[in-house]
Order: sequence, then structure tokens, then C-alpha cells
Amino acid sequence: MAILVAVCSGILLLGYVTSADQRAMAGMRTRKVFVVVTPVPQGTAGDNLGDSVALKELPAKAIVPGALADTAVVKGKVSTTTLQVGEQLLASRFAAPAAAKAETTQVPTGFSEISILLDPERAVGSDLTAGDRVDVFVSLGDDADSGRTHLTLHEILVTRVQGVTADQAALSTGDSGDQTGQPSRKSSQPVPQGSLMVTMAVSANDAEQVVFASEYGHIWLSLDNKNSTDSNARVVTGKNAQQ
Repeated sequence: MAILVAVCSGILLLGYVTSADQRAMAGMRTRKVFVVVTPVPQGTAGDNLGDSVALKELPAKAIVPGALADTAVVKGKVSTTTLQVGEQLLASRFAAPAAAKAETTQVPTGFSEISILLDPERAVGSDLTAGDRVDVFVSLGDDADSGRTHLTLHEILVTRVQGVTADQAALSTGDSGDQTGQPSRKSSQPVPQGSLMVTMAVSANDAEQVVFASEYGHIWLSLDNKNSTDSNARVVTGKNAQQ
């Protein structure tokens, strides 16, 4: 009798859970979009995506703005960054071959490249493109008493940006941008979700500092312009942060 009661209870519980899942899905609108199922290298032609992407049905609220339900949109274009498994296929990740080549900048003689993974707020809200110059701020320490922040590197060349940048996010949500059709840095742009891979051209000594900061501290980037200066830079600690 006890075994019979246990079996019946299990069947009832399974039926309740199954019906609950069905009710939850019934309450959500779904739509089919392409999702990456095997990594797509940067520079891959939109015509050659093949089995690297698959059409999947997802809840509407989980679909990223600009996600594609038809790969014809990217035919004749190439991917401007590596597409990772699980991400939705976005038109903003593709560009004409000539434009895609402009996504990288030549490394100056005597320099090497190093990449760091940063959240959008640490990379100027993802408002970075190849060819930009950035300042690198490094924070070290476990708390405000022992911590310190300093402008460590100045006018570092960005050679490549991988991930959804602010410009790409604006395009995927229909930002009209400037008169050339490109989103303007001064326009109101959505901030991308997820990390950004920023590659920079550095000397050996600069690379050592970037690696150390990535391993044991935190890095923030600021965007340089022709009026940028580091003349007032100082080491900021908990004692002088408000001075």
C-alpha cells in the first residue's frame, strides 16, 4: 500500500510539474531566430554560415534586438568579430568586406598586441573602435584603505574591438545616427550587455603592466582626443580621493 501511494504521488507530481511548464510556455510569445551552434571565425562570409547557425524558437523577451530570422540579410557581408556558441545572429556583427577590414588597425613597428576583456563601463561604454587612442587606468588593492588608482599608460593605440560595441548596438536598434548613416558618439545609444575584447598595441614594458593589472587589479579605459592631457595625473588613494 505504501509503495502504491508513493508511485501515485510521483505520477501526480510529475503531471503537475509538466502542466506548470506547459502553462508557463503558453503564456510567453515565441519567435524563431538564428543562433550560433559552432564558433564562427571573424571574417566569415554570411553566405558560408551553413551549419554553424541554426533556427531556434525562443521566448520573445529573450530575443536580442536585431536578431535575424533570415540569413539572406548578411549575404555578401563578412563577420566583423568571432561569433560564439549560444549567441543570436545579429546583422550588426556583419559588414561589407571593405568595411570589415577597417575594423583592425596596423600595429606600429616594434609593438605587439595584447587583449583584455572588459565590461562596457570599463571600456568607455563600449564606444571604442580600431584606431582610437586610450588611457589605461589601473586600480590595485583590496579595499579603500589599501587601494590606489593611477593613470598608468597614456595614448595607447586600440587595434581591434570584438563584441557588440555601442555603434553596433545603435544600428541593431535602429539609431539613425549621423547623415552618413553611421551612429554618432553624441547620439543616444543603448549600452551593450556583455563584455568587450579590446586589443591594444603596446611595448613589452606596457604589456607587463597590463597583464599584472588584469591578474591582480582592475583596468578602466578613457578615450583620448586631441585635447587630452595627463599633466594632472596622480596616484589616488583612500586618503586623497576627495582632495
